[in-house]
Amino acid sequence: QVQLVESGGGLVQAGGALRLSCAASGRTVIGYRMGWFRQAPGQDREFVAVIRYSTLMTYYADSVKGRFTISRDNAENTVTLQVAGLKPEDTATYYCAAQNRGIWPPTAEYQYDYWGQGTQVTVSS
Repeated sequence: QVQLVESGGGLVQAGGALRLSCAASGRTVIGYRMGWFRQAPGQDREFVAVIRYSTLMTYYADSVKGRFTISRDNAENTVTLQVAGLKPEDTATYYCAAQNRGIWPPTAEYQYDYWGQGTQVTVSS
């Protein structure tokens, strides 16, 4: 089993920035793609970004391109989502997820094997 723990969420004004982190422990995540999803109240969970293990290739949802940056530190087993230019519509619980293998890019929930508990991001207008 892989355990994922997110941190870094909070309350921020529109236009602000946050740094979300996800720490993986337990079974190794060598080779895993690491992704971020988010879920706003009353809405489905949606894909945000994903990063590959070795090449560090990234893929973003159109809604966050140019504002969010995903990165990872394989030595530390962490993945980070730098969120900037925040808008009220970015308010959501942000989840970290790990995918062992599959097609690229993995943008659907079912393509991921492990999930964290989430961290709340609230953007005030």
